[in-house]
Amino acid sequence: MAKFDIALPEDILAGKTTDVYFIRTEEVLRKAGINKKVTMEVAQKGMPEEYPFGIFTGLSNVLELLEGKPVDIYAIEEGSVFFENTPVLSIVGNYLDFGVYETAILGFICHASGITTKASKCKLAAKGKTVLSFGARRAHPAISGMIDKYAYIGGCDGFSVLFAEELIGKKASGTIPHALILQVGDTTETMKLFNMYIDKSVPRIALIDTFNDEKFETLNVAKALQNDLNGVRLDTPGSRRGDLKKIAEEIRWELDIRGFEHVKLFASGGLDEKKLTELSDIIDGFGVGTTISNAKVMDFSMDIVEIDGKPFSKKGKMSGFKFAYSCPTCLKQTYDINKNKKIVCSKCNTDMKMITKKFMENGKIILPLPSVDEIRSKILSQLVNLQNFS
Repeated sequence: MAKFDIALPEDILAGKTTDVYFIRTEEVLRKAGINKKVTMEVAQKGMPEEYPFGIFTGLSNVLELLEGKPVDIYAIEEGSVFFENTPVLSIVGNYLDFGVYETAILGFICHASGITTKASKCKLAAKGKTVLSFGARRAHPAISGMIDKYAYIGGCDGFSVLFAEELIGKKASGTIPHALILQVGDTTETMKLFNMYIDKSVPRIALIDTFNDEKFETLNVAKALQNDLNGVRLDTPGSRRGDLKKIAEEIRWELDIRGFEHVKLFASGGLDEKKLTELSDIIDGFGVGTTISNAKVMDFSMDIVEIDGKPFSKKGKMSGFKFAYSCPTCLKQTYDINKNKKIVCSKCNTDMKMITKKFMENGKIILPLPSVDEIRSKILSQLVNLQNFS
């Protein structure tokens, strides 16, 4: 039995994470001597209400999975916006060389794109304020690093899981848990110990909702740490919360009139885009958990659209290999069977740009893959335009 219920990389490469009907499909095709060259296209049919747009990620995993296989891969770049019916990925090759991986391919991009998109929406809602990914404890630990990686790519400014440091190349963020305060027995004494023993490069952010009123707890800690205190975090449980914005406004006032303008206010606990929007004018940073880690996945489908170079597909699907086009001004998208076709955006009267690129040829990756920070920068640069869709 697999330890911790985890499929290892070799299990994925061996096709063990596929749906069983693909194994039966493969058996039938091999015994019948059928192995046609197909084009399989990935697109999303219908966007859910909470996702008027999507951010495409997970391509690097697909390329890694199919590297060395005799297939060609075309896709939009990771970090690109997509809308309903945009062909985000197309794979060309003999079916038996890659068909068994359909489940894994969709799993890679559906999950990653869902997390990235939700993180982007949270960053938009925060109106430029800091957003940290704090949702690892709401998911299986085997994918905690993946969640934080794609949350960071989507716009989160930091993350909490140590393993994600290896994937992102940056240090994890975190303050103090209630467990430490409860064992010390006092919030102010806990922060004194934290300040004494923890490296000075780590921000001193006090968790102020464990025992006493948030305002008085904040003032006690501020008086004790003075300029060493960087901020306070409100994680007040829902049963005691009341109006979190008014609590924050009261704390901000009391800090400022006592000369603690440098102390920032952070909030966490059950936050979503709506709450971030409501609090963004008073809160300086947010720790967002379940909303991102349990984000709705993108419901991509993967369908044959060509067989032996000829357009052919099931009903309800547009046949033929397609190239995606996007307006650089408003991000409106369309697609066409022609490469580098001149298409003018009906909204902006601007020439649309073809965004489909060839990433793999006969199993060899032919384009340099962007770094985590390069993908993140691409996404952040699009956030202004995405406000029209949020």
